Amino acid sequence: MKKHHLIFLITALFVILFYEQNPGLNIGILGIVVSVLTYFNTEESYKTKTFLMLFVMSILSSFAFAWYGDFVSFLAIFASLFILGFKSKNNDLKSIFVIPVFAINFMTFIYRVFQFEQWFPLRKTESFWQKILAVILIPALLLLIFFGIYTKGSSHFASFFSDYELDINLWEVIVFAVMGFFLSFNFFNFQIYEFISKQNHYLNNNFSNEDKISKPTYDFLDLNSERLSGIVSFLGLNILLLFFIVTFNYEQFVELPKATANQLAEETHERVGAVIASIVMAIVVIMFYFKGSFNFDKNAKWLKILAQIWVFLNGVLVLSAFAKNTEYVVNLGLTYKRLGVYAFLLLSIIGLVFTFIKIQKKKTNAFLFNQMFWYVYGTILMCSFVNWGNLATIYNIENNKGDFEFLYSLHYNDTILNEKFPEEMNERVNYEKAMNDKESFLSKVLYYETINFQDSE
Repeated sequence: MKKHHLIFLITALFVILFYEQNPGLNIGILGIVVSVLTYFNTEESYKTKTFLMLFVMSILSSFAFAWYGDFVSFLAIFASLFILGFKSKNNDLKSIFVIPVFAINFMTFIYRVFQFEQWFPLRKTESFWQKILAVILIPALLLLIFFGIYTKGSSHFASFFSDYELDINLWEVIVFAVMGFFLSFNFFNFQIYEFISKQNHYLNNNFSNEDKISKPTYDFLDLNSERLSGIVSFLGLNILLLFFIVTFNYEQFVELPKATANQLAEETHERVGAVIASIVMAIVVIMFYFKGSFNFDKNAKWLKILAQIWVFLNGVLVLSAFAKNTEYVVNLGLTYKRLGVYAFLLLSIIGLVFTFIKIQKKKTNAFLFNQMFWYVYGTILMCSFVNWGNLATIYNIENNKGDFEFLYSLHYNDTILNEKFPEEMNERVNYEKAMNDKESFLSKVLYYETINFQDSE
């Protein structure tokens, strides 16, 4: 199919799926259709293992949204589709460029849409406009003229049309048509501008020969002074971090067990936030010192050793925060926020591992971004595929954590709550399911179609 066929097809489908509907099954259907169309309209040379993996993830994330209909599932399907579309047109650019590429295309839409030669076939302009004139404009004009004559000559003919009201919200159709056209146009007709392509070499995982040449970063510091600065900095940071780990764990395991539940929650949030901020800053500092020639400097042995020690100590700090969050869960139960902390800490560990590999294998700073892009994407997919609310509910019930109201605040756990709290659930008459039953087919969330509770009389 041609670009304009795909654009107009998805625009029409968008209006059909979303007219007088709420987000639900319709987004899942749209995602599947776009994924399939993208696959069959992609050249064989671009159908790499990465592309095929993204195609599968796009289909699965579409099913995930149709099943749950929550924000994280929407984020997963949005990310999957646009990375899939990006890879369907280019294999050379790093995947992280998907963000600036589509951001720029969204902003330049109003300009690009008038570049008809790039997306709309007007090669035979005269023939094209002749067909438009002959098939649409002239018949439409004749119909309007004779419609006016006939309505004046017959009151019954006129009343037939005047009494009939077309039950269509025209403004809603226009809005969804514009939204559908905007998204489909940018998806199937995005441009990768030359200035972005020229930046691709900055995201290489390996250094060039020019980067390996020893040279100072700043004019006011020679190479030896800069190296010495790094050694002194990392030595001081290691000592400081070692003291922080000791005091952090003392407060965590000695003082806080005596605290109340509210104090425990407040202290845990502050400490975990400090840990995550510390990890991010640690990686930034290492990226600053090891962005170039120091990776190959034979005299920078101690700088590398101290940096690797600091990575290790930051790993210990993450494990301490992991233990703190686990203690929080053991005492107060499992929630989405505490699961989110685990996710952030896991990504922090992965970031530290790749930071260590960067130093050890002499990789560029871009190596970290390229690797972490896929792990963040994978985390989003995992959050959308797994019913974390149900898992948290099972854990909390088995460990006697929280009352019905607390458990009810978790999502997609209706079946297990109905088994454990039949009276309370009967009183609620499963509100989410009742609301879902009122929705039209395209607005439904499939999860609520699988549960079957008897309403109270």
